[in-house]
Amino acid sequence: MSQYLADSPPTVVKLEAKLHFNKLSETEKLYAHWMSRATFFGSRIVLRQVSPESEGIYDLIIALHQSCGGDWKQLQEETGVPREDVDEFLSYAAQFLGNLGNYKGFGNSKFIPRISQEALKNLVSKDEKAKVLFKKLKGGIFGTEPPALMHLGFPEQGHLSTYYPDSPAITKQDIDLISSVMGKNGLLLENTRLKKMPNGDFQALIASGISHPPVDQLDAPNGQTSFPIPDPEPNPEGSRTLHLFYGDHREELAKVALAIKKASHFAANPTQKSMLDAYATSFGTGSLKAFKTSQEHWVKDIGPAVETNIGFVETYRDPAGVRGEWEGFVAMVNKDRTAIFGRLVSAASRLIPALPWPKAFEKDVFTPPDFTSLEVLSFPSSGIPVGINIPNYDDIRQNIGFKNVSLGNVLGAKSPNERIPFIHDDDLETYKKHKDSSFEVQVGIHELLGHGTGKLLQETSPGVFNFDHTNPPINPVTNAPIKTWYKPNETWSSVFGPLSSSYEECRAECVAMYLACSFEILSLFGLDIGSTKPTSNPSSNHSSSSTTESSKDPYQNVDTSSEAFKVLHTAYLSMARAGLAALEFWDPKANKWGQAHMQARFSILQCFLAASSSPSSSSPSSPSPSSSSSSAGDKPFCTLTPSPGTPASAEDLDNLTVRIDPHQILTTGRKAVGAYLTKLHVAKSTADLEAGRELYAAMTAVREREHGEWWAEGLRGVVIKKKVPRKVFVMGNTVVEGEGDGKGGKVELREYETTREGLIASWAERGV
Repeated sequence: MSQYLADSPPTVVKLEAKLHFNKLSETEKLYAHWMSRATFFGSRIVLRQVSPESEGIYDLIIALHQSCGGDWKQLQEETGVPREDVDEFLSYAAQFLGNLGNYKGFGNSKFIPRISQEALKNLVSKDEKAKVLFKKLKGGIFGTEPPALMHLGFPEQGHLSTYYPDSPAITKQDIDLISSVMGKNGLLLENTRLKKMPNGDFQALIASGISHPPVDQLDAPNGQTSFPIPDPEPNPEGSRTLHLFYGDHREELAKVALAIKKASHFAANPTQKSMLDAYATSFGTGSLKAFKTSQEHWVKDIGPAVETNIGFVETYRDPAGVRGEWEGFVAMVNKDRTAIFGRLVSAASRLIPALPWPKAFEKDVFTPPDFTSLEVLSFPSSGIPVGINIPNYDDIRQNIGFKNVSLGNVLGAKSPNERIPFIHDDDLETYKKHKDSSFEVQVGIHELLGHGTGKLLQETSPGVFNFDHTNPPINPVTNAPIKTWYKPNETWSSVFGPLSSSYEECRAECVAMYLACSFEILSLFGLDIGSTKPTSNPSSNHSSSSTTESSKDPYQNVDTSSEAFKVLHTAYLSMARAGLAALEFWDPKANKWGQAHMQARFSILQCFLAASSSPSSSSPSSPSPSSSSSSAGDKPFCTLTPSPGTPASAEDLDNLTVRIDPHQILTTGRKAVGAYLTKLHVAKSTADLEAGRELYAAMTAVREREHGEWWAEGLRGVVIKKKVPRKVFVMGNTVVEGEGDGKGGKVELREYETTREGLIASWAERGV
């Protein structure tokens, strides 16, 4: 069970925000303060969404901090607990707060403290509240049985999910059935939890600050609160009913709505004010129609000095992929970095035709989004991303637009002396020098041109299509007319279900790898292309249904000593290394992936490994690529040493490295990624779940692939041994002098030490 032990210590880094916060006007600071309070007031929702015990563990950590005033040495001396044990508790507490729960936000597996039960019992012995909490929670803190409960997932598979509270008998079929009932009645799912009752009825728990919202503000038709459930088979117990219950997370959302109303006094413009009004309505009444209205206003609020978004947004952690986890962020715009992303947005319309699919599979019109680089002030969640592309509603994205944000101070956050496993010594200096730049390029393309591109071919309403269904486009994978498309009211996530999150992340990552080969794009990021000379613009795949691989890059005679080329090499090497590290997030017992992005990166590594310099083997035509060279005498594009399946000592595996031949990136590598990307994209575009599922299952299989045991047993053990603890962030708190009714006062940003103790203190002082 060693893989479930808490990081010792976790990687604690500071979220640097003061420089940009101090540049705000007093009005902007007050707006940032109240929106920060709104985001943090939802923190207990996240805890509740993770596990039954998480909220109590949070209270236990805060109670211990308060009992000693943050003086942990004093607490250690008073209780007689050895210093090493106190250190292990601090590590556990910091990791817990960084994930807002006792399951990893990135991986969905439980972590348990390295301090013993007896030592923790002694540590809480001087505080009555902590003693009561420990007695109640010790099983949840330390429990490791049954093993399936160590992972989040469907209850019917033995896993844990508090999106389906007190419902051990609920099945995937039940969940899909209720999703269908709610969808047919115009009810969205993101802010709900679902409970199955002993009599077979279901309760949809709707998050709202009011238990009985006004009927005219409900999303349900005519304020209806119960719906008959059409059973697929005759039910001997009689008909079943879905009941709607409002007021889930009531106390937290009431505080959220009030803080947003206070923030509205400081809104910068009428669009922002309308956005806040819609937020307050949504969180007060539980209306997701009001939330969608807030997102429409948010997209239209271009270039604010303080950017913020809040709500039940991402569905990664719901095993069904339809219910959202609470999150919220408040950030200041970094104008210098935003100018770089602005250049990418301006060039997007001429860059998109270089993608490897025909025009019929791309949006008719690309609406340039707002793309900003932000410095995060507050981001309470189970894990802070480096980039965001929202809203997730297809109709808003297609008809109004979306926003991309890159979180600069998250991307650039570092701890001293970070270990970098699996990189060869000959590549290490280049990798360290260009890692940040390559990641910024990857994130920028991923968010804007990955998530921002592609058309869903659909019958938008009965008999109305957004493509010529009488002469359907040719599928470039099969060279035959398409046979599937989205039906009325179907969406990407409703068709692809739990597969959709990881699949879409993989598609966006492949777009980033494919377009990073454009030296025009690299130059837009301010990278020196050296003596590389521009030629004509890349030819377009959009002009035909073919995916012929004529050069899409506007430069020839590439300067391989240039900064841009080294950043490109580092981007491919980083992706390959991430594909190896991804094995930490694959559970060998359940044979399932626990993290969407890492599953995607593993599949891209397999795409790299399948590629060689042979034209006949440059794409992942085989569903389970596993070797680094597919024909004798070929120089491999991607190399693992030792290679998969070869006899290797424990020492050899311990020193495993991955390498990318930089001189094949623009040919072999790009061609292989393009072929894989085309298959992913066309299946998504045409609602071809069968083709997409078969492709992605093969590309992300671990034990079932060639040399599967080498990957599952040998290599995964090394990955676990060498894993680098994920960063947990110390965020500051804003404090207002004389808050009163929220209409005045001077705002101070209070910062904390970049230590485990500082992280705990920051949460204790938030009072949430």
